[in-house]
Amino acid sequence: MTCPVIATERLRLREWRDPDVEAFIVMNADPEVMQFFPETYTPERTLRFVARIRECWAERGYGLWAVERVDTARFIGYVGLWPATFPAHFTPAVEVGWRLAADQWGHGYATEAARAALAYGFDSLGLEEIVSFTSSVNVRSWRVMERLGMRRDANGDFEHPNVPEGHPLRPHILYRIKRQADA
Repeated sequence: MTCPVIATERLRLREWRDPDVEAFIVMNADPEVMQFFPETYTPERTLRFVARIRECWAERGYGLWAVERVDTARFIGYVGLWPATFPAHFTPAVEVGWRLAADQWGHGYATEAARAALAYGFDSLGLEEIVSFTSSVNVRSWRVMERLGMRRDANGDFEHPNVPEGHPLRPHILYRIKRQADA
């Protein structure tokens, strides 16, 4: 399946283009953007990630959209749905997630685009539940999850198996949102 284009008031969620990749390499090497990840990404790791994003769309019919601002046509990061398949009590699941360039934070772009991704997941894919999770110290992402109407599942908090034991970012919090019943 090809990646559908979704337009919001200020953003366009679209298929990845080759020119996006260089900006994404820079973004993934930015310690501020990657503050809540164990390490920044090398260019090679970013290239593998983009290849996996493209494969995910083809294999599953969902994935991470490249996000651009409508007013500038600038690529600002990604937002979308991703398979959570690592070993945890709530997996396999579909996660809504985002990563934006640091100079784009604080404008509501992550919330706006993630709201569109959730609608796609529920309305087009027929998902019953979508999760989101982050390091327990990533308050900015918690706030996005809460603005999306997601609810914290404190009983679902977990140690992320892909983060090294003892690392301060290993404890993660879990949020969930279910499809709304038709009124």
